[in-house]
Amino acid sequence: MTTHDGQQPTADGALVDPLATLRTPADPPCDVYLTGTVFLDIIFTGLDSAPVRGTETWARGMGSSPGGVANMATALARLGLRTSLAAAFGDDMYGDYCRDALERGEGIDLGLSRTVPGWHSPVTVSMAYEGERTMVSHGHEAPPPESAFDGEAAPECPPPARACVASLVPGHREEWIGHAARRGSRIFADVGWDDSGRWDPADLADLEHCEAFLPNAVEAMRYTRTDCPRAAARVLAERVPLAVVTLGAEGAYAVDGRTGETAEVPAIAVRALDPTGAGDVFVAGFVTGTLADWPLADRLAFAGLTAALSVQEFGGSLSAPGWAEVAAWWQHMKAYAGTPGDTAAAQDPSALHRYDFLDGLVPAAPRPWPLRRAVPTIGFRQA
Repeated sequence: MTTHDGQQPTADGALVDPLATLRTPADPPCDVYLTGTVFLDIIFTGLDSAPVRGTETWARGMGSSPGGVANMATALARLGLRTSLAAAFGDDMYGDYCRDALERGEGIDLGLSRTVPGWHSPVTVSMAYEGERTMVSHGHEAPPPESAFDGEAAPECPPPARACVASLVPGHREEWIGHAARRGSRIFADVGWDDSGRWDPADLADLEHCEAFLPNAVEAMRYTRTDCPRAAARVLAERVPLAVVTLGAEGAYAVDGRTGETAEVPAIAVRALDPTGAGDVFVAGFVTGTLADWPLADRLAFAGLTAALSVQEFGGSLSAPGWAEVAAWWQHMKAYAGTPGDTAAAQDPSALHRYDFLDGLVPAAPRPWPLRRAVPTIGFRQA
């Protein structure tokens, strides 16, 4: 569980604040602000294949957790960043569960969030199999904020923050992004699939406010009309100071348009159970490293590591790793890399030196690897 000041306990109980050496009394209370839709995610795992039409399929595992924008918020909070989330919550049991899990369970500030009377929570059912996932979602757009505040103006949004994370919508401007940038927040953005098929760079007008843009390889190539993700990153770096393109199993590539610096880090070999939320975790890891002023290659490596740790568990917010998981992984890799029969044997021992920077960040982790998170279920209640 994350403490209320947003710090993540490590395996031995110590607290890791990645920004500890940078904090001053003049800093805003919030490290990262984000807004979006919270879903209740119900995840089925242990499926050997996709469900077959006209049959009943039994899953060997199931869990439930807050999803949607909650995946990103949880990933940020577990890495020790003080996180503020503005979202609508239904006044049903699902909404109560999601709010409690985020606020009390993860220490996320929900002061700018609202409970909407008569509105039911959006729901996503996710089925994980063969390293992929299939999702079915249902929900209705939340009423405008004024309906949740008795006709009064909604609280100021966004608050002062070191950074904001935004998901760009092609062809649509979000006024809050420009407002936050003008107040000094550093904007990190990804983008969803362009259902229109236009893939027009002009549709990403809010990029002008962003410090970093983090699309996947397919998105980057379509927006830049290139056939190489690395070339796409170089083109994007002409529009945004920092372009980061995720390359799936190949890792990630980044270009700093201000300095011309480039970096590429290969992916970590893992047994993937469920990729849900891995992109969110990657962004959270990169934001953490950027706010902490790490070198570009270290930021890429850390983001890739946290994403790799997440796909070994099911669910989005459920699988987001904290410093306990990072510490346990690193201690295990150093102890067993190259050992036949161990999961560390899949890693290139020389490539593991890429993560030596973790020695100055994480304490020794006495708990064994791999760590397993508890599986939260709505029906279970504490006495």
